[in-house]
Amino acid sequence: MAGGVPLPLKKLMEHFASLPGIGRKSAQRLAFHLLDIPEEEARSFAESILEARKAIHCCKVCQNFTDREVCEICGSDQRDPSVICVVENPKDVLAFERMQEYQGLYHVLHGLISPLDGVGPDQIRIKELLTRLQDTRVTEIIMATNPTIEGEATAMYISKLLLPLGLKVTRLAFGIPIGGELEYADSVTLGKALENRVDMG
Repeated sequence: MAGGVPLPLKKLMEHFASLPGIGRKSAQRLAFHLLDIPEEEARSFAESILEARKAIHCCKVCQNFTDREVCEICGSDQRDPSVICVVENPKDVLAFERMQEYQGLYHVLHGLISPLDGVGPDQIRIKELLTRLQDTRVTEIIMATNPTIEGEATAMYISKLLLPLGLKVTRLAFGIPIGGELEYADSVTLGKALENRVDMG
């Protein structure tokens, strides 16, 4: 027992505290909550984590998370295949889908170019995007990376690769503050940013 806390409980708190957005007090509250719920509920919670880890992978087309070979969005005949919105991570796809206005497709980079962190173009899903562009139906790429230094650098790098292909490359018009993140933007702000996107050519 460390500091009056049994070791298994301490380890549980540490795991919760390692999650993004969870501080020490929240981690304690969550750990104690799990000890209070019925054992069957706790087992179901643990199994859902393992099941998600096992079943979820990247869509072979857009790289978003899915439990299928091709995700529901890419497989839908209701979406506009001529427009691809490029985002940093799967959480950004959720932000756009909450808005219920965008009807095109997505491409998820799973990161941003950041030389200081040792992340170059080859470490994110740019090659997969270029492969998709062999589909001649694509006419516009919307760069929807976050308005951070890394997000802007990534958008500029990709736009320089795409412009020679004769594609229209646009950038979200941000009412989102510099350094802000799309996943926290409200639907109205995000909708206006999409509606007023600017040409990067």
